[in-house]
Amino acid sequence: MRIIAGWARSRRLVAPPGASTRPTSDRVREALFNIMGPPPPQTRVLDLFAGSGGLGLEAMSRGAMSAVFVEKAAPALKCLRQNIEALDLAGDTIVLGDDVDRALKRLADREHRFHWVFVDPPYKGGHAEATLQRLGTGGVITESASVMVEHDRRTTLPESVGVLTRSDQRSWGDTTVTFYGRVGA
Repeated sequence: MRIIAGWARSRRLVAPPGASTRPTSDRVREALFNIMGPPPPQTRVLDLFAGSGGLGLEAMSRGAMSAVFVEKAAPALKCLRQNIEALDLAGDTIVLGDDVDRALKRLADREHRFHWVFVDPPYKGGHAEATLQRLGTGGVITESASVMVEHDRRTTLPESVGVLTRSDQRSWGDTTVTFYGRVGA
């Protein structure tokens, strides 16, 4: 794994060994960011089920202002923190070693709002739709937020959830990314 573009281009990222964490491939990350374009000024990123942080760190390299990473698995957390340190981003990031539902509640209670939200849960277990339900309340997203959900190609996500509506969907092999935006934004 490496950073694809931006000021940290070609920098390698460490990932935990084994199959418990499934990092987003370079190919999918590159395509995702080509679709999204550069982050607008002052973009705050939320990377849920962050693993080693590839999506949020890629956004930071491309110009995002700050990022919050949520990951509960200890091996992935260790790699995530190493990657943040290696890129000298500790001052612009927050790492929450917690369950995504609890973290979203805490962030909403503290009135944190994000422009870009990456959701990359384990493919099995229904985490993608459950997390969308929580994000659909609008509690942690800005009026112009974009939510990107990575999931298995065989999983069908809803057209709309709360304040979110699907705007696009792309597939690469077994990986699909579904894009959501706020209704009326």
